[in-house]
Amino acid sequence: MSSFSPFVARHIGPRDSEIQHMLAELGFTSLDELTDAVVPQGIRWNQPLHVGQGMSEEQALEALKRIASKNRSLRSFIGAGYYNTITPKVIQRNVLENPAWYTSYTPYQPEISQGRLEVLFYYQTLVSELTGLEIANASLLDEATAAAEAMALAHRTVKGTRFLISTACHPQTIEVVRTRAIPLGVAIETFDERQPIENWQGIFGLLIQYPGTDGSIVHPKALIERAHQNKALVVVATDLLALMMLPSPGSLGADIAVGSAQRFGVPLGFGGPHAAFFATRDAYKRTMPGRIVGQSIDRHGKPAFRLALQTREQHIRREKATSNICTAQALLAIMSTLYACYHGPEGLRAIARRVHGLTSRLYRCVTQAGLKCRSDRFFDTLAIVVPQGADAVMAHAVNAGYNLRRLDDSTIGISLDETTSESDLQAVAKILGIEWIPGQVEPQLRDEECRNDVILTQDVFHRYRSETEMMRYLRRLSEMDIALDRAMIPLGSCTMKLNAASELTPVTWPEFNGIHPLVPADQCQGYREMIDQLESMLCEITGYDAISLQPNAGSQGEYAGLLAIKAYHESRGEHDRDICLIPSSAHGTNPASAQMANMQVVVVKCDDHGNVDLADLDEKIATYGKRVAAIMITYPSTHGVFEAGVTAVCERIHAVGGQVYIDGANLNALVGVAKPGLFGGDVSHLNLHKTFCIPHGGGGPGVGPVGVRAHLAPFLPRDGVHPERQGPIVSAAPFGSAGILPISWMYIQMMGGPGLRRATQVAILNANYIAHRLKNYYPILYTGDRGLIAHECILDTRPMEKEGHVGVDDIAKRLIDYGFHAPTMSFPVGGTLMIEPTESESLAELDRFCRAMKMIHEEYLQVLQGVWPADNNPLYNAPHTLDVVLDEHSKLAYPRRLALCPDPEVRTTVKYIPPVGRVDNVYGDRNLVCACPPVSNYEPDTDTELAPTLSP
Repeated sequence: MSSFSPFVARHIGPRDSEIQHMLAELGFTSLDELTDAVVPQGIRWNQPLHVGQGMSEEQALEALKRIASKNRSLRSFIGAGYYNTITPKVIQRNVLENPAWYTSYTPYQPEISQGRLEVLFYYQTLVSELTGLEIANASLLDEATAAAEAMALAHRTVKGTRFLISTACHPQTIEVVRTRAIPLGVAIETFDERQPIENWQGIFGLLIQYPGTDGSIVHPKALIERAHQNKALVVVATDLLALMMLPSPGSLGADIAVGSAQRFGVPLGFGGPHAAFFATRDAYKRTMPGRIVGQSIDRHGKPAFRLALQTREQHIRREKATSNICTAQALLAIMSTLYACYHGPEGLRAIARRVHGLTSRLYRCVTQAGLKCRSDRFFDTLAIVVPQGADAVMAHAVNAGYNLRRLDDSTIGISLDETTSESDLQAVAKILGIEWIPGQVEPQLRDEECRNDVILTQDVFHRYRSETEMMRYLRRLSEMDIALDRAMIPLGSCTMKLNAASELTPVTWPEFNGIHPLVPADQCQGYREMIDQLESMLCEITGYDAISLQPNAGSQGEYAGLLAIKAYHESRGEHDRDICLIPSSAHGTNPASAQMANMQVVVVKCDDHGNVDLADLDEKIATYGKRVAAIMITYPSTHGVFEAGVTAVCERIHAVGGQVYIDGANLNALVGVAKPGLFGGDVSHLNLHKTFCIPHGGGGPGVGPVGVRAHLAPFLPRDGVHPERQGPIVSAAPFGSAGILPISWMYIQMMGGPGLRRATQVAILNANYIAHRLKNYYPILYTGDRGLIAHECILDTRPMEKEGHVGVDDIAKRLIDYGFHAPTMSFPVGGTLMIEPTESESLAELDRFCRAMKMIHEEYLQVLQGVWPADNNPLYNAPHTLDVVLDEHSKLAYPRRLALCPDPEVRTTVKYIPPVGRVDNVYGDRNLVCACPPVSNYEPDTDTELAPTLSP
């Protein structure tokens, strides 16, 4: 690899000699020869990528440090839903910077995800307790999109066309809710909640902010009662720290509560990633968006966690989907939960009281100096009328090293937080022309105005206060999971590749993670430069003309792309284009996004080879004609092949005036060898948390930028930087999860054009090598020319189910005993396994996986031949826990060593042992438990089978 940067050899798993060995196995002499055989000539790109030749890790870090230094880190008192916070170092080092946590995948396989599922279960508990509502989900993307989801839930529940939003809501929240409302035909109206609502006709819901964006607290109980009398649901956007003091939304009658958990230990990061929360009444649990962690039992009756209800991947309702489950921020939700565990209710309440106390002191000195505040009821934010004008005060503050918020020409906002010091308070007062700050004053919120219920009594919020205990707890949790730091995760369609330490390093630099998203432009020049460069590099890689980095998940990228298509058609007067054609093999997120854009989903068949059925496509086009707005295709296909007819598909759609949306989930097979923007795509979303190395983080964070051809560029989301972009905003922050964009910048800069092409070629090689090694044991369902595949393959295990009653679940769970996360199960074809090894896996790991799959096939034959009973064999009983193997009364029909350590070539000293047996999904849905009950629910002698799970 002498022609590549030094980092390429770190990122790519196989050595040069191993690459040659695998090529020889497949009958090729070079990677270029394999590429020419796999990638259709009509779309192949053989020119260099102009993104540089690649840097060393040290060079890239130095270059990015120079860019980061152009950001100015002033003390921020801007607020508006974003606050300074202190990340406990034990959480930063052992979670945020620990690959055991950030390289894990969404916990669809619960047996190897008990650690992160446990913390997400406690996240739901935390949110439910603080909001006073019965059920919460395991996080959403940001506060604004959570509010939009709440509006959509209310719209599904109550008939009506009007949704009211208080003018006290954060501006970004109002904008994102507007975006979501327009395709649904919902009219958004703002109102002053201090004034009575005269006309309730057609109102199905209200959104209020508590406390308001200007800090004022207007107790909404009377308004909520009035709304309920008129059959409307009430959504309360709120703040978790404020709820340590304020009465909960649930106690006031709210139906839904949303907000951000950012100030519970998650850095600002120029707006993200941050976990949102969503809580509601039990009556709405089956229509609640996002993922829900529930407690069930395993086959041995032991409590176990799993994703519940509609949130499991296979339960996406495709053409009838109303939301998108790929909308979570798991890693950030985990951090916020652990922050709460570390401080406990007493510590959180102390932080809240201190913040309110500081704000009360500032209020007292401001009002005694003759300045006027908008409200005398607040938690942490004051809106102060300044005679000299807001701009003059803002400029004075910047000169003093502080950022305040401009509310209007004569009013500034000041939001305090847990990092605020005495010297900060004195400095802010001085900015306002006040020399004197009172020492101690009575809190502005009286005791009778504060909540008095007992909250967070669960053991987890009391046990881990010392760093020693917290460190050990985090270690115990991570030991229960399989992440990339332990083994290959061979998930098809969900690229799990190396997330290099050098790529992650800049995320914790204060120059990046300490910047508020609403700072003046001259304070974020480093971010602007890095973002501009990243946009340019992604355009070069994809062949598109413009890229928006605002979408903070792949699902949001899909949504933004479809909104751009919709707006483009409407700009041409073609308002009747409402049909979105989607192949039957498409990702489940595609129909969900189309529904959110108010497009009608029409499914296009696939032929026997897994390709889009051109005859059926012609029939659909003939039927719908000028109603066709777009087609959503995944390329390479979800079936794992490069469809030679992709250009024909694009041409047919363009011929009737439709647009071609190419899902970027499989871009890892295209970078450097083909460009979707040049072979027919009009728009694509990219998954930076797949192809471009942002880690999955147990189900979030993600970034899903959307790329478009020039004619769609004006319809990209507004971001305040590109004046030509006037599309609706889809995320709260201008650049979404900007705090993790340095990861992808580092990856591209270190790989360079030659390295990126090499990575794609090795990804294709690794996948074909696995298919070649396993094809005699498991039929490869779809292949292209010469029996080759793209970057993933589908193993057909349906004959094993039919002949030997060994199903795809049995194989997936048995792989756990071999130390592997299962491949993607039953998608896109039921009863199959889809495998994607990526370029980062070494030949030794590929061989270990193939060996495990062959041994599982041998075990299947033992069952088929009657050597082992159908209901007592290693596959049926998998995964095997230590308790089962050590139990003298376990009547296993096979040796215990085979149960727990089936691969003799793997050292038992590094063996992964699952903490629970196979989880009972049906029991979990029938006995739904989504939060840890308070201690008061349990009498001393109570011994129920679903008592709260507490770590030893």
